[in-house]
Amino acid sequence: MRFHPPLEEGRLIRRYKRFLADIETVDGELLTIHCPNTGSMLNCQVEGGQVWFSRSNDPKRKLPGTWEVGETPQGRLFCVNTGRANGLIEEALRANVITELNGFTELKREVAYGQESSRIDFRLDYPSGPAYLEVKSVTLGFDGSLVAAFPDAVTQRGAKHLRELAHLARDGIRAVQLYCVNLTGIDSVRPAEEIDSAYAAALREAVADGVEVLAYGVHLTHEEMVVDRRLEVLLNG
Repeated sequence: MRFHPPLEEGRLIRRYKRFLADIETVDGELLTIHCPNTGSMLNCQVEGGQVWFSRSNDPKRKLPGTWEVGETPQGRLFCVNTGRANGLIEEALRANVITELNGFTELKREVAYGQESSRIDFRLDYPSGPAYLEVKSVTLGFDGSLVAAFPDAVTQRGAKHLRELAHLARDGIRAVQLYCVNLTGIDSVRPAEEIDSAYAAALREAVADGVEVLAYGVHLTHEEMVVDRRLEVLLNG
């Protein structure tokens, strides 16, 4: 997935009200842009840090751009735009990069399912039956560690998705939780029990019920994003 048109560079002044970010471009222009991330962005955002953003010329938009990529205090790059994760994973699925899920005959996005009025990110159809795939974008890293964690804030919605997947698995339907790690310099992923112990417990319960858990890393620059490698999942931290 290449960024088109190319991203512009700036520095972060502040992020506030969750979805707003004030930045200064390399030309000294001060802008308020959209921050498309519902999480805390813990250990990622830093005032004065580098940002890369896409600019919009759409007169109907209230804000002139979208924050896409940032640099952590440790010098890692991370993808701010969580909406990119599903597109990345679809590209990887169609290119047979995620080998555990190869062989599907049809791919559908945002399919209604479950007992709690949920929508699954992907339903993959195989000759043997469907597989339901939930994707989460991971950006929480720690200084000096190659292990990332999810979530970066309490997520009742994330626990709900795990319950739905577990129900499918108990009924003999293939259910998969996939972590798309949009942070460079990472080789494994764990549940962030110190942030959301209920989510960590729900993940382990889902695995016990038969839910598959996968994690894949992303080659990330300010020019492109590509899912390129499988990462280890550490269920117990």
